Amino acid sequence: MATTKDYRLGEFTFPRGWFMIAESTELDTYKPLAVRFFGKDFALYRGRTSGRVILLDAYCPHMKTHLAAPNTTSYVVIDGQGTNIDGDGLRCPYHAWRFGPDGKCDDIPYHQGAIPASACVKSWTVVESLGAVWVWHDPEGGDPEWNHPSLPVWEDPAWVRPKWDHLGMLNQHPQEIVDNICDYGHLSPIHGSTVERYENEFQGIHAIQRQCGGHRTLVTADGVSPDLHTVTTYHGPGLLMSHLTGMEESYMLIAHTPVDDGTIKVWHAVVVKSPSGSAVATKTDQIAAAQFQNTVLLSFLQDMEVWNHKAPCLNGLFIPSDGPFMKARIWYKQFYNPRAKKQEYLDQCEGVYIPKGATAYSQAAV
Repeated sequence: MATTKDYRLGEFTFPRGWFMIAESTELDTYKPLAVRFFGKDFALYRGRTSGRVILLDAYCPHMKTHLAAPNTTSYVVIDGQGTNIDGDGLRCPYHAWRFGPDGKCDDIPYHQGAIPASACVKSWTVVESLGAVWVWHDPEGGDPEWNHPSLPVWEDPAWVRPKWDHLGMLNQHPQEIVDNICDYGHLSPIHGSTVERYENEFQGIHAIQRQCGGHRTLVTADGVSPDLHTVTTYHGPGLLMSHLTGMEESYMLIAHTPVDDGTIKVWHAVVVKSPSGSAVATKTDQIAAAQFQNTVLLSFLQDMEVWNHKAPCLNGLFIPSDGPFMKARIWYKQFYNPRAKKQEYLDQCEGVYIPKGATAYSQAAV
């Protein structure tokens, strides 16, 4: 397992950006969820009063009890009817200290007098969007640099909202997954793509891949491979969105979040426009959309199968026909270094690139 230091990415172990940490439905039981990301343990829960999602550091400052670990025997949980969520606060199951959404302890049942100012845990910036919970992670502790993930079509009744595929843990550094955005050479061997046009572009927080051509995995029910157009964009380091046209118009979403240095958790979903063309997606549309998501997932799992067994690519033997791997890796470094250094990396990578032997997707090539 290789680490951030091995890839020489920068000053920080974990990158700056918005990252998925759960599917929204995982919190609908009003029980806290113990999650681990960025080498830290967290308590994630939905407030019973407001319904808002809250993320706190996991360990009570009193005696380091995990605030969200499964517990069925504490009377804090029993008296709370199976949960230690109290209003919009969270009680420690050991001594019943309650922490509010801001992370500050606001009640110690057996204590009279002022609560120590140090009785607090960090509260994190989280939002719900796209049926998921997203946290803003910044090693410098700054406010969000860009807006949280969203799609206008999510609110359109003609589009089918998906359930997220939970693909579990991958024992790879996220660099290996981000490399995929510029990997022109793998498209035919892995996915059976007949790539007619292809290009990459790096611009600010976005790394973009544009391509079109036939496909042997994404085919119609009768086995036909139509020309697929995909415009795939990383919105920061943790979320990939791909606009697919040529079969069902859709957006593929792939989220990956560092768990520890060198491991990630991965999710997948596809938002599909009503296959019937209805202004409001029908039950039949929902079934067809779920089937299409499964087909798209098969394509992504072709990548996952390789990633599960490969060694770290620390010094790749890249050739001009592969794709702009080194430009993509420079783009990725901006998230592992202070914001003040961001432009240094962008100055080295921004632009449009076409692999040797490929035909540009557009006329914007440089």
